[in-house]
Amino acid sequence: MPTLIDLRRRIRSVKNTQQITKAMKTVSTAKFKKAQRFVIEGRPSWHGSPDFLARISRWAGSNTHPLFAGRTEKRVRVIVFTSDKGLCGAFNSNLLTRASDFIWTKAKQTEVRLTLVGKKAVGFFRRTLYPVDAAYAERVERMSDEDLRSIAREQIRAFTLQETDAVYIAYNEFKSVLAPRITITKLLPVAAEEGSPGTEAPPPEWEPAEAALLEALVPRYVEDQLLHAYHEAQAAEQAARMMAMDNASKNAEDLVAALVLVLNKIRQAGITKELLEIMTAVEALKSERE
Repeated sequence: MPTLIDLRRRIRSVKNTQQITKAMKTVSTAKFKKAQRFVIEGRPSWHGSPDFLARISRWAGSNTHPLFAGRTEKRVRVIVFTSDKGLCGAFNSNLLTRASDFIWTKAKQTEVRLTLVGKKAVGFFRRTLYPVDAAYAERVERMSDEDLRSIAREQIRAFTLQETDAVYIAYNEFKSVLAPRITITKLLPVAAEEGSPGTEAPPPEWEPAEAALLEALVPRYVEDQLLHAYHEAQAAEQAARMMAMDNASKNAEDLVAALVLVLNKIRQAGITKELLEIMTAVEALKSERE
């Protein structure tokens, strides 16, 4: 049975840990509110762009721009977004499990190459045999838009030169504070889906010329979709860490309460034992006097 000193030390240690988890929750809450506001403000543009590009690709035709060209997938690239740090529940493990299954399925028929963003992704796929083109494992949460656009431009270059036939992104999309949505979507090629809204409408009058418009619009769309995935992942990460730290703080509080209860029981048992010893001694003295 633990002694009173051991219990007091453990209670003090748990309370110190609780202070840390509360501080981390406060920091994550501030970061989450900022990331959430940015994501919600950008979603109308990000979510409307695929349908818009689908209509354009259907109107213009798959031969009008290199990024519209659909090919048989023999070489595939996958971009995986995770966090640098843990303490965010199953945020990374669930995504990496789903991404690993997707990559394993693709690898049966195609050659798969990876671009990893986040220390957790780098550490996870380091143990696999998939070749890694680029790995970003430091200060991912502070990556600039230019850094992300450079990643997108590299994927555009590889697809245009036919070094790859498709590019996919795996990331956690912010759905709610309670749980993110694991999303694996195709970034390249940009193609119209059958039944996409507006694809049956008559083609527009191109102004400026069709080629000039597509040359400016399509690469920017690809860059923006990569930025979308990054910022969604950042918002989802902060939400997951906020909830994990909140749960940790509550668990610490419950543990302290349980330890205090045990401490009080031990103290009560010690006091009862001492009272019994005193009463026994008193009764013994009375017996001797009589």
